[in-house]
Amino acid sequence: MTPPPSAAAAARLDDVPTSVLEKPPAQRKRAPARADRPFRGIALILLSTVFLGTSDVTAKYLSKTLPSIEITWIRFVVFSLIMVPAMIPGSPLFAMRTERPTFQLLRGIALLGSSLLFISGLRYLPIAEASATGFVAPLFVTALSIVFLSEKVGLRRWIATAVGLCGVLVILRPGTGAFHLAALFPIASAFAWACTLIMTRMMSGREHAITIMTYSSIAGVCVLTAMVPFVWTAPSWQDIGFGVLVGVASTMGQWIVVLAFRYADASVLAPFSYTQLLWVSILGFLVFGEVPDIWTIVGAAFIVSSGLYTAHRERVRRSQLLQVAGESSPNP
Repeated sequence: MTPPPSAAAAARLDDVPTSVLEKPPAQRKRAPARADRPFRGIALILLSTVFLGTSDVTAKYLSKTLPSIEITWIRFVVFSLIMVPAMIPGSPLFAMRTERPTFQLLRGIALLGSSLLFISGLRYLPIAEASATGFVAPLFVTALSIVFLSEKVGLRRWIATAVGLCGVLVILRPGTGAFHLAALFPIASAFAWACTLIMTRMMSGREHAITIMTYSSIAGVCVLTAMVPFVWTAPSWQDIGFGVLVGVASTMGQWIVVLAFRYADASVLAPFSYTQLLWVSILGFLVFGEVPDIWTIVGAAFIVSSGLYTAHRERVRRSQLLQVAGESSPNP
């Protein structure tokens, strides 16, 4: 999947919401310091949605001629080639040192699962429907954070989660003739992406962003290289070109998201990240002649509203934790 930027808000690499009071060791490599420049962050998040939307539409176009596994393999090959400078010892960008190699690889496999499941769904679903459904990832993060991060989730966030899930039901309409089993792929993809975010949070403050991205690319390429021979279809030069576009656009989009969250908080950026739905709807109409139906629009409104409120509650919780940290500090 090309994960929605709003979901990335749940796992900013420079934010450790469960351990605000804990100082990392002096020798630990830290993520770049954040700067309060909201307009720059907004501009970057808007730019990222163009790249991510382009990646999704191109992947759907390729799904007509190539298997989903092969499309995802090309995407991860491009991803790993972009990350090669971080794999070479002696390079200024070398980033293979990690405290948790197993965790890094598990995260990469979860990211791979998210991408593969989403692309599999694109073969059968209108792109606006698949993309809107994929935006439920932050709701899964809310539930998973209780188990793996020991976070407390209040009644209001649970209500927001329920509203988002109602939006999914509106889009999918299970039990009717409009329901397609392939609609489960974006939901499973969103769950896999939520697992990716949870593992990213668990490594936050201990691992640098480029290290996490590098191991994710390696894990994805290794697993897919073992799978792709069983479904291989000889691609045309045009297919290869579009596959490279998927990989470059997806990687650039995700990296721009990381940059955006250095300049503004999730609650500021979340409303603008949902413009990805607008881009994929426009591109879906221009490329495939797809027009979102009223059910997709209404369901997407539920999901977006739920996501925005969840981002708001995240900001409130973070503010409370920072206030506690300030009151506890002997050197205010």
